[in-house]
Amino acid sequence: MTLEAYADTVIPGERRGPTDRAVAGAVNGGGAVASGAIELMISPEGGLAGALDSLAEGLNGHASDYTARIGLDPDPAVPPFVALEFDDRIALAQELLAPGHPERELWVALAMFSTMAWDTGAHLNTADAIAAGHPGLTTMGFMPPEPDGLWRFPRFSYGRALAALHPRTTPTGDPQ
Repeated sequence: MTLEAYADTVIPGERRGPTDRAVAGAVNGGGAVASGAIELMISPEGGLAGALDSLAEGLNGHASDYTARIGLDPDPAVPPFVALEFDDRIALAQELLAPGHPERELWVALAMFSTMAWDTGAHLNTADAIAAGHPGLTTMGFMPPEPDGLWRFPRFSYGRALAALHPRTTPTGDPQ
């Protein structure tokens, strides 16, 4: 729940239901949590899985310190970071991510997993993610592949070809 709340702070999304405490519901549409931030964090390829419990404990420790420092009375029914209102989550995240914070690299790494889940669907097959309506890829207008499953770009993004196609490039785009 704590890691979901942090991911939602980085890229906010819509609550999954009326009792959702981790996702603050600061915006409409899917954010990092709906995009699979937790799935990406726990994936073996990400390398963070073994540290996630410690990171959640750290976030909750910082949240407890934050609430004491500014005089909040958090709800004890949920973890301290989750108990923070969205604006307070942002304020605490800004502190943790600020240059000079001694743990900054940890919190930046964790935030990157939220952004990777949202803007690339890094833990998913891209074509499958688009077909399923992945929130980030859909919001960004990521184009689906052609019916044969390949991406082709008939219009150059810069209005002109930047380089000639290598003569040994296969029809599927692979170099030989």
